Amino acid sequence: MTPLTLYLAAPRGFCAGVDRAIKIVELALQKWGAPVYVRHEIVHNKFVVDGLRAKGAVFVEELDDCPVDRPVIFSAHGVPKSVPAAAEARQMIAVDATCPLVTKVHNEAARHSEAGLQMVMIGHAGHPETVGTMGQLPEGEVLLVETVADVVSLQVRDPAKLAFITQTTLSVDDTAGIVAALQDRFPAILGPHKEDICYATTNRQAAVKAMAGKIDALLVIGAPNSSNSLRLVEVGRAAGCAYAQLVQRAADIDWRALKGMGRLGVTAGASAPEELVNEVINAVRARYDVTVELVETAQENVEFKVPRLLRETA
Repeated sequence: MTPLTLYLAAPRGFCAGVDRAIKIVELALQKWGAPVYVRHEIVHNKFVVDGLRAKGAVFVEELDDCPVDRPVIFSAHGVPKSVPAAAEARQMIAVDATCPLVTKVHNEAARHSEAGLQMVMIGHAGHPETVGTMGQLPEGEVLLVETVADVVSLQVRDPAKLAFITQTTLSVDDTAGIVAALQDRFPAILGPHKEDICYATTNRQAAVKAMAGKIDALLVIGAPNSSNSLRLVEVGRAAGCAYAQLVQRAADIDWRALKGMGRLGVTAGASAPEELVNEVINAVRARYDVTVELVETAQENVEFKVPRLLRETA
């Protein structure tokens, strides 16, 4: 068999917010039995969602698709303020699985708005987290920018009364460029006390940067609708890795593209379970004489509590 060095990123895979969200669905099923309804995918990973669906979770896109007599869970990405208000009006049991680091951004936006500031959000249009964060304030109070070009054309109410927030799963480097453009155009703009991009996104990108110069190709395990996973592909390419591919499962690997390559990097987005990492590694072992080298840039020990409503069940 052809020899191959497999560089395995650390940290990789599940973050604390994803782990908490999945646990919330499992505990809700234990407490109330099936079915339990989940508004939007609890996290962006088909393998995880299918596993929870098999246990009795029902995934819907809108609250109107949920019966009033069954619990509903809001996904880790967060929801607009109108959604829990509507659940309360319908007297539903609602459990919020929003990642606490996303909730932190929501609270920042509310605090700045109360101080009379208009918000600028750096994020991706249509992403559930962006929709949820912008939905914390009345329409027009949060302006979305995705690129430096958007900053150039941005029309604000008062340049002296602005603050910015960001989606938690963005490219660290790309976001820094947009923040610099905002600060250049609006010198008085306020930023978060602590960076909004979450620790898990930052750490996984750092690990990819550390391995990029050592590898011929990079496999990122994650879903095509996972923002943080897509950013890992982009980061790998930007850091000098000529070939980077997003795969959901081992079956998605394009083996022809890897032909002749002797150094392969493997990482996983924050919503991809370690089970899928092992599946990919085993698939590589079946074709190559593999030596594994760990590329560790940080250690994570973050843990978030589940909502009080489920703590007794936990």
